Amino acid sequence: MSGRVVFVGAGPGAADLLTFRAAKAIAEADVVIWAASLVHEDVLQHARPDAEIVDSARLPMEGVLPYYERAVAEGLTVARIHSGDPALWGALQEQLDRCRALGLETEVVPGVSSFSAVAAAVERELTIPEVAQSVILTRLGGGKTPMPPGEEVREFARHGTTMALFLSAARSRQLQEELLEGGYPPDTPCVIAYQCTWPDELIVRCRLDALEETVKEHKLWKHTLVLVGAALEAGGTRSHLYHPGHFHGHRRADRAARRALRGG
Repeated sequence: MSGRVVFVGAGPGAADLLTFRAAKAIAEADVVIWAASLVHEDVLQHARPDAEIVDSARLPMEGVLPYYERAVAEGLTVARIHSGDPALWGALQEQLDRCRALGLETEVVPGVSSFSAVAAAVERELTIPEVAQSVILTRLGGGKTPMPPGEEVREFARHGTTMALFLSAARSRQLQEELLEGGYPPDTPCVIAYQCTWPDELIVRCRLDALEETVKEHKLWKHTLVLVGAALEAGGTRSHLYHPGHFHGHRRADRAARRALRGG
């Protein structure tokens, strides 16, 4: 017998933000493993009525592995649902390694990350020309998982670009201090989002020098993402991509506009 495990990105919470591929993977699974503490239960509406539903919120890896072993022995398909995108802070790699050691076929279905959902909720582009052309996804050091050398928030802050900070709200004072030490001005705009796209979603804005105060005022410590950077308030500048003077394989440039774009 052979089995299969599909790691499914459930997105930030709202069930209608699942991809078609994710919904199909859940619908085809014999066993659906999800964490009630991280994934909204509405995603289970895609599961078959006869599917075995397993809440992994209280299970360590050793509690999940028996389902993978059963998949091998009984030729089952398991949908392992991850919040957001499985590639980010989802303990994905160690599970893939275990599955391959068992001889299981695997597939990873990407999901909408919470940083994308928050940007959409506040209707902001995170990469505004001449303001920010990079987005740093990171978390504050000092938590349960050690940070590699050189990946401290204060070091990333020196770039001054847009930053999305996961798993960091519980230590808002340290977060604010490191961002300021790294060089962000005190008036840098921030967006603090709790449970984005969930029914109890809360999204607030503040200046960086009020980050700690704002987080504590709303009693936020988990399921909270922080966006930081000038792009969160900057006006849009003219993109070269859609400028009439820009050309590519499907469009010719207007000559006069091309000269103007090139400064003469």
